[in-house]
Parts: sequence; structure tokens; C-alpha cells
Amino acid sequence: MQDRPWWLAAALSGALMVMAGAFGAHALEGSLAPRLVAAVETGVRYQAWHTLAMLGVLAWRAACPRPGQRLALGLWAAGMLLFSGSLYALALSGLAGLGLVTPLGGVLLIGGWLALAATAGRAQSPSGST
Repeated sequence: MQDRPWWLAAALSGALMVMAGAFGAHALEGSLAPRLVAAVETGVRYQAWHTLAMLGVLAWRAACPRPGQRLALGLWAAGMLLFSGSLYALALSGLAGLGLVTPLGGVLLIGGWLALAATAGRAQSPSGST
């Protein structure tokens, strides 16, 4: 199974997402400034959507592998690490400088969507028509 590492990454991202959401909702609520709790919630939300997107692309790859699908997966994985990870680290450490990493993660997430669009645009139906 050549996509095993991607399935593992998506599964671990899902587990981390649930843990971060629960931690943010229960352990951090009341002990952090509301803006920092909101930062965790934003990180969880973006991680959730991109983890689901990864699962969708992996299912598509299983049925119809295309060049570009792995690029989208890689950009999303890196984007989640930088975007959501920097928001989690910002909330836990309070280091405002970590907020400089967040936009870079966002650019990577957008890049993943653009890679997916390009891949889908190049894909042909089984009959050969686009």
C-alpha cells in the first residue's frame, strides 16, 4: 500500500485534532485569554477540514491515482503543521512571534487546494473525454 504513510498522517491528524479540541474546550477554557482559546478553535477547525480533505483525496487516489494528488496531500500536511501547529503553540506559550508562522501555513493550505484543482482539471474520465 503505497499511500500507507498518508493514511497514517491523516489518522494521526484526526486524533490530534480531537485531542486539541478537547484540550481547548476543557483544559484551556477559563485559564487563557478568550483570543487564545479562539486561536486553538481556529486551528482545530482548519485541521478538521484539511484532515477530511486528505481522506477524500486518499479515497480518490485508491480509485484513480493521478499526478498531483500527493502534492496536495503534502501541502495540506505541511500547512496544517504550520497553520494549526503555530496556533496551538501560540495559545500554549503566549509567544506572539509564533503568529508569523501561521500565514505561511495558510499559504501552504491554499497551495494544496490549487494543486487539487490543477489535478482535477487534468483528470480525464474513463471514456477519455474531459
